[in-house]
Amino acid sequence: MARVPLIDDKEHPELAELVARIRGARGGRLINLYRVLLRSPSLASAWFEFNNAVRYQTKLDDRTRELVIMRVAVLTGCAYVLNVHKARYAEPAGVTRAQTGALANWRRSKLFGRRDRALLAYVDAMTRNVDVRQAVFDGLREHFGEREVVELTVLVAAYNMQTRVLNALSIDPEPAG
Repeated sequence: MARVPLIDDKEHPELAELVARIRGARGGRLINLYRVLLRSPSLASAWFEFNNAVRYQTKLDDRTRELVIMRVAVLTGCAYVLNVHKARYAEPAGVTRAQTGALANWRRSKLFGRRDRALLAYVDAMTRNVDVRQAVFDGLREHFGEREVVELTVLVAAYNMQTRVLNALSIDPEPAG
């Protein structure tokens, strides 16, 4: 149960415009994360705009984005994000079920090529250590251009923030269906 009660948007007509914008971009859904963030409408609005930019307004391909998001979720212990992305986004993005299952121990897996391994090492360094060793950065640069490196870095940081908010506030995932 969330540590901060979820907003029932029907009881807050002053939030109708923001709720409509969020629902419009999320297939009509108002997920629990936003039901908590709406306690602070300006933060909910900024979060919504930033998250949309990070996920949908970059040059990163879907598969790369999903590997990053799920690996951050594994490292931060955020079942909310991991389960949603496994169920809804991973396979359509080209991440196989076997790869999704192997993310927890990717270094031992043979399911990831050099590009994926460089990417996952970067995610690990940013999430576990914050500071990224030059060798890890150089490995990433072998596979990604300058714009992609910036976008990857912001994506990793954004999902570290998101998973930490979800975990700290004990926000439960939505029921399946």
